[in-house]
Amino acid sequence: MLARVHSAAIHGVDAYPVQVEVDVSFGREGFAVVGLPDAAVRESIDRVEAAIRNSGFEFPKERITVNLAPADIRKEGPAFDLPIALGLIVATGQVAADGVLDEVALTGELSLDGRLRPISGALPMALGSRMAGRRAIITPPDNGNEAAVVADFEVFTVKTLYDCVKLLESNLRDEPVRVSDEQIDLETPPYEADMADVKGQEHVKRALEIAAAGGHNCVMVGPPGSGKTMLARRVPSILPPMTLDEALEVTKLYSVKGLMRPGDALIQTRPFRHPHHTVSTAGLIGGGSVPSPGEVSLAHHGVLFLDELPEFPRNALEVMRQPLEDDEVTIARAQTTLTFPANFQLVGAMNPCPCGFSTDPQRECTCSPTEVGRYLKQISGPLLDRIDIHIEVPRLTSDEVMQRRPGEPSERMRNRVVAARRQQHERFGGTPFHNNAEMNTKALREFCPLSDEVAALLKAAIEQFALSARAHDRIIKLARTIADLESAEQIGVAHTAEAVQYRSLDRKLWG
Repeated sequence: MLARVHSAAIHGVDAYPVQVEVDVSFGREGFAVVGLPDAAVRESIDRVEAAIRNSGFEFPKERITVNLAPADIRKEGPAFDLPIALGLIVATGQVAADGVLDEVALTGELSLDGRLRPISGALPMALGSRMAGRRAIITPPDNGNEAAVVADFEVFTVKTLYDCVKLLESNLRDEPVRVSDEQIDLETPPYEADMADVKGQEHVKRALEIAAAGGHNCVMVGPPGSGKTMLARRVPSILPPMTLDEALEVTKLYSVKGLMRPGDALIQTRPFRHPHHTVSTAGLIGGGSVPSPGEVSLAHHGVLFLDELPEFPRNALEVMRQPLEDDEVTIARAQTTLTFPANFQLVGAMNPCPCGFSTDPQRECTCSPTEVGRYLKQISGPLLDRIDIHIEVPRLTSDEVMQRRPGEPSERMRNRVVAARRQQHERFGGTPFHNNAEMNTKALREFCPLSDEVAALLKAAIEQFALSARAHDRIIKLARTIADLESAEQIGVAHTAEAVQYRSLDRKLWG
């Protein structure tokens, strides 16, 4: 007897429908899974058999063939356990659920006693199943809220294989999963870290606010203990709240990587990724025999913080140039080529020298000029050109360390950032740009006209600091953001001078 059950599989960060065909026929006893299954799918044979027996159903002692269609795309992971088991139960006539099987998709890993374990990719599977015409999906309990954020789609959760059979026999009469308003509230993101915790460093906070307002990349340079990491961790708290579309994109990435916490519905806060400097190129950019997202994609719509920037492998830093320009990363393998989103804000931190104290007035630097030069040259010119803001973070004074009054809270800074982003949204209406940092050369000419005074200042800066054409464009983008924070219609001399100041560090350190 033949049974057909609908499921879904992940390809990149999206899902495509998979039809699980189960045929039980007379012949030599055996169990074969075809349709390009990986090892985890092939191992489902033993899990499914044990789960069926321990759930009170009979496992057939005949020839069993399972086909995962389409058969030309590789299938990965244990999420096909539930549809294969259900298909076997239907094919052997132990349950009559043919009418509802065409309307529902199933996904879940089975334990040996028939209980369901959570799987990766529940949200994209729900989205893919809805697009394929299914009206509902059945998932493990831990994945229910995540899948339930899909609009106009029903999500049912079951704890065991037996519960799944009973749900299908009842024609899905149980109450579908509903997510609460708190679980999808994006207007008041629950950030734990706040800029009010940071003592002093007001000029650095100003630079980070500008970076947040225009989507600019930045790097902080200062001695150990000056607060670089503390400041970086609080950058997401001053960024605008995510839109629903942005939250869905981020949640899909975390779902595919299996990073969703059980019971969570949406990623409500902008991501903050902090990989160690020993990370491999594949870990940073993404990769594997079947490519999966890396840190630059997990930071999508959020912040990628690279501490001790010169300590990262140079080749890993250099391959970041494509996602920094294109907001996506393409990974090509022999079997497939996949593109992952990577629209992140880069925040870097580094010491001014190997020992860290060349700019510290209280500690003597022990590095030779050759060591300092070699250390700083780990950051290439082309990569540095893509970082708009370079800011020095000095050691705190004793008065600043002992200061008890809290600093300006993140909420107040975020309000100014949101107002500046709103101006950019209105300015770029009908264009592909969302913030000032995304503007290309043509957009700069259209949206950032310069007065004669501003042009003269820019020319002098280019000559004095030997800035590249890309640095010239990024100064204009930065000046436009500074003007937006002041609600100014035109870029002024003061805005441009401040923007040039944020570019001067590369001449001091790398010139």
